[in-house]
Amino acid sequence: MIDGIIALYIFMLAGFTGYEVIAKVPVILHTPLMSGSNFVHGIVLVGAMVALFNASNHLEQAIGFIGVVMAAGNAVGGYVVTERMLEMFKASGSKKS
Repeated sequence: MIDGIIALYIFMLAGFTGYEVIAKVPVILHTPLMSGSNFVHGIVLVGAMVALFNASNHLEQAIGFIGVVMAAGNAVGGYVVTERMLEMFKASGSKKS
């Protein structure tokens, strides 16, 4: 098992790396980046469901359930945001009434 300090170090390193990668993306590419990253939210949801199904006590089940709910909200929210962003690029005459 990974020690707490090593896990915290990996988490911080991943956070800094993610920030640096996203900060370098031009503004025009944020919409395709959001759309392309929605599959990651689905993978997180599958991982949360696996963790929930492998839970052995009530605390693990509660944490797994919270993880599934948050991951599902994240996946749905990603698609909603992408749809709203893509609506901005449509011509004003082709909007839904």
